[in-house]
Amino acid sequence: MEISHGYSLKKHNTFGISAFAKAYTSITTIQQLEEALAYFVGTEKFLLGGGSNMLILNDIEKPVLQINLNGIEIVKEDGNKVHLKVMAGENWHELVLYCVNNNFAGIENLALIPGNTGTAPIQNIGAYGVELKDVFVSCEVMDLETRAVKTLTKADCNFGYRDSIFKNEALGKFVITSVTLELTDLAKTNGYQLKVDYGAIKEEMQQLPGEDTIGKVAQAVINIRTSKLPDPKVIGNSGSFFKNPVIDKETYHKLVESFPDMPSYQVNDQQVKVPAGWLIDKSGFKGKRYGDAGVHDRQALVLVNHGNATGMEILSVARDIQKNVKETYGIVIETEVNLIEN
Repeated sequence: MEISHGYSLKKHNTFGISAFAKAYTSITTIQQLEEALAYFVGTEKFLLGGGSNMLILNDIEKPVLQINLNGIEIVKEDGNKVHLKVMAGENWHELVLYCVNNNFAGIENLALIPGNTGTAPIQNIGAYGVELKDVFVSCEVMDLETRAVKTLTKADCNFGYRDSIFKNEALGKFVITSVTLELTDLAKTNGYQLKVDYGAIKEEMQQLPGEDTIGKVAQAVINIRTSKLPDPKVIGNSGSFFKNPVIDKETYHKLVESFPDMPSYQVNDQQVKVPAGWLIDKSGFKGKRYGDAGVHDRQALVLVNHGNATGMEILSVARDIQKNVKETYGIVIETEVNLIEN
């Protein structure tokens, strides 16, 4: 285990925030993880994955452990189902492509989501009508203090909309070392139903050649996300900064009286989801820039770093947006991105 001091995290967060770790180590084996946890025992740790879905607000005083565990293996086959164990450091989008290439269906709608597999359960990542929990079987975790290893099932993880046990009662308790997914082996079935009714997937697929396959779904999602979302390698961002708010239908119908073009997606008989990007766009923030912090000009849901913005400057823009949306619509929009302090 090697420890670096005063280590720059600029290349390790997709926002491109210039911040430093007082102590940093890269974890590539379970043994290294055990050694690092033993070395920093009694000290609060900061676990770093692919650096997506987070905004660093200042330098990190806690020791930073970047989880770079790699490996993918089939651990179970049952009929047309396959259980895939994926180590936490595997890039999520590369995993999606691996599954498409091997005819394993279930996560094709989640193409091009930034970050690593180990952080996917924390957020219960989702897009275009699919969430991680739909294919999640279990994950292996290590207790940060005792270093005990245990397996958490789907029920244990208590998944919600962009939510899980890891953001609540288990916050700061475990490090996820691997995730096991149940996918459909298309070589053993003809009955798999593609999920193409959410967003513009169906329309985008009509523009692509060939028969409808999971590869075509993934490519459609890639095309849509590429057209809407900026590449973090080009301009710093962490994808969708805010959650889409869920409100009751009575509130929505009252709002439509004043804002007749307000879109919605039904959640259940009592609730609808309103696109946060629409609320932000209509509030006049789309494309706005405040120094090097700003809002993307094609997708109002995305806050961006034009070069040298600090985390606090980007957070200030986010707070202004939240305040304006609340005053205009009476709707509270919550951050989807995790705010990292010290």
